[in-house]
Formats: sequence, C-alpha cells, structure tokens
Amino acid sequence: MTSNLRKHLAVAAGVAVLLATGTATASARPAHAPSPAQQLQRDVAAIHALGISGVQARTVGPDGRSSVATAGTADLRTGRPVSPDGYFRMASTSKTLIATVVLQLEAEGRLSLDDPVGRWLPDVPWGKDYDPARITLRDLLQHTGGISDAGLPGYRTAKEYDEQRFLRYSSEELVARAMNQEPAKGWSYSNTGYVMLSLVIERATGRPSHLEVEDRVLRPLGLSRTRWTGTTPTLPRPHARAYEFYGPGAEKDVTVQVPVSSELSWVTTTRDENAFFRALLSGRLLPARQLAAMKDGVDVSGNPQAAAMWPKGTRYGLGLVGIPLDCGGGRTGTYWSHEGGDGGYITLNGVTGDGRRSAVVSMSEARGDSLEHVVAQEKAAEALIEHALCGAGD
Repeated sequence: MTSNLRKHLAVAAGVAVLLATGTATASARPAHAPSPAQQLQRDVAAIHALGISGVQARTVGPDGRSSVATAGTADLRTGRPVSPDGYFRMASTSKTLIATVVLQLEAEGRLSLDDPVGRWLPDVPWGKDYDPARITLRDLLQHTGGISDAGLPGYRTAKEYDEQRFLRYSSEELVARAMNQEPAKGWSYSNTGYVMLSLVIERATGRPSHLEVEDRVLRPLGLSRTRWTGTTPTLPRPHARAYEFYGPGAEKDVTVQVPVSSELSWVTTTRDENAFFRALLSGRLLPARQLAAMKDGVDVSGNPQAAAMWPKGTRYGLGLVGIPLDCGGGRTGTYWSHEGGDGGYITLNGVTGDGRRSAVVSMSEARGDSLEHVVAQEKAAEALIEHALCGAGD
C-alpha cells in the first residue's frame, strides 16, 4: 500500500462523529471551548494522524449520555469507514474479567487470595527455579509471582505471523513453556500468570473460566456483544481490519489469527467495555472488600517497560490499573483501567472511581516498529481518556 493511497483513503473516510443523545448547551461552557463531542473528535483525529488506520471511541458522562467518534478506515483496501459499534479483540483487558471472577470466588469462600498456586495446580511441571508453595493467587493477579512470558509464542515479524497464526496451544502447554524459563524479578507483567488463573477458576468451579465469566459478569450486565471466541481465528461483524506496522513497507493485515490463549480470547465493543468498567467500579460486581483489594496496587515504576508506557505513580492492583489523573485546578485523583493490545488491536479505557465517567478508545493498527511509535500511540490514546474523564468541554 503506497502512502499516497493511504492518504486518499483516510481523506475519503474522514472523521465521523455520532452523538447518541446530544451535547451540553453552549451557555454551560466558555464560547471558545469545544463541546465533549468536539473534544472527542479532535482526540480521535489526533490518533489517526499518527498513522493509525482506524480509530473508534466512546465516552459516557455522569448523566449516562454517550458520545461516539470514529476516524480513518476499517479496511485499507476498500476505504470502508470504521463502524462506531465494531468488534475488536479485548486482549489483556480480559484480565479484568478473570480477576473479577477470582474475587467473586473469594467472596464466596471458595478460594483465598493467599492460597499457594501449587494447591490449585499441583500437576503443573514446575521448573526448578519456581516454588509453587510461595507463589500465591494474589501474586498471579498483580504480576508479582515471577511467572515468565519469555516462552510465549508471538509475532515479531510479518514472516512469523504468516508461519504461526493458526497454531493452537492448550493452557497447559502455555504454562509448561513458562516453566522452562528463568523467573522474572520484581513486578513483571505476566500473561502466563492469567492463563494459570483461568485454570484455577476451572479447578475451583468445575467449569471452564469463560463460562464463569459469561454467567457471573456478562449475562447479569446484559453485555451481549462481549463474546468468547476460543480458537476461532476471525471476529464477528462488523469489525475493522487489524494491521501491524513493522516499519516502512511492512504494514501487515493481521486480522485473521488464532489467539495464543483460548481462555483469554474475547471480543467486545466500546459500548460493552464502557458498561463493564462502570459496573465494576460502581460496586455492582464485587462486594466492597473485594473491590478495595482489586484497587490496592503495587508500584510498577521499577519495571522499565511499564515506566515507559504509564505515567509516574501508576499502580497495578488485582487485574486493575490505577493511573494518576490531573484535571488541573486542584482536581487530581486516580482513574481505573486495563488496556489491551493483540493482533493489531490496541485499546485503552478508563473510568473514574465512582464509575460515573468512562471512556474507551480502540485502534485497529499497532505501530510496533519502534519504541517511539509505541509510546506516541499510547500517549495520544491516554490524552483522549484523560480529557473524557476530566470532563473537557463540559
């Protein structure tokens, strides 16, 4: 795809803004200030301007009204516009679903966060440097168990994507691969740890973790467009094509692939993801004690990757990230989030502590060729979330 053709498609698609229920009146803000919908449009356009092929975002205010914006194209071949209700892969955001179920089980007395993981997974082929009697479920939830991701499959190049995209792995196989690696030190993000937690849920309930998520979280909230896809390599329609930018001349359509972990394989929409986080933070899914534990985070600044991506003061709780929020004028606090990125789909989200303001932005291209591009994409999406949660334009 040439750069001129990409620019043509981007201009043809334009930046579309759809308002579900209207905006604040002009008298409620200074004449020069943008409305919430205008601010959202600007932020989505700024992300698209970085070279991201497609962007969709949805914000929800204290009154429950939504603003939705899209930019770019859902398909670089055809110029098809981005759907405001398009599906995308949740990727790591599904960790919050898993954590919610684990904490519900703790509230029911069916497990303890201080249980050693060896109690629940005695048949894991533990590596010689791992001690299953000392790693707890809490450690897995907050990434302090040292479980390495070094053995996980992944696509670092377009060639690797072509070679590996239809490979299937059981949860047990993924855990076994981790056991052949040296343990990580300190706080270290672990996808494998959450694969282990999905197995713990199955051992505690006798059912696969995705069925527990459906019955305990999705059905009670009416989230009918959040779906487990297992080893299915495609997404429901509508959805944007997903692209991975490996560098100049190496932009790859990576939409069709089997997710590495079937139990963490979920798709959703911006509407459902907003609704989930608002329900979680408003106390509809967990008792107060479990929600407080979920928000009790550890400092991640000692991890170089986390320090590069997240603002100073970010803390990782139990499947939930607490991020500093500075709205100016003395209005500071914390918002709650868990972003996800996999197979070209990058999604950031945020909700205020009372669950009254929320935002989700999903991007259908990952500019993963350099740390500079990764961080620029992250920061542009963070700005959108912060503006929405601070009520910019209200």
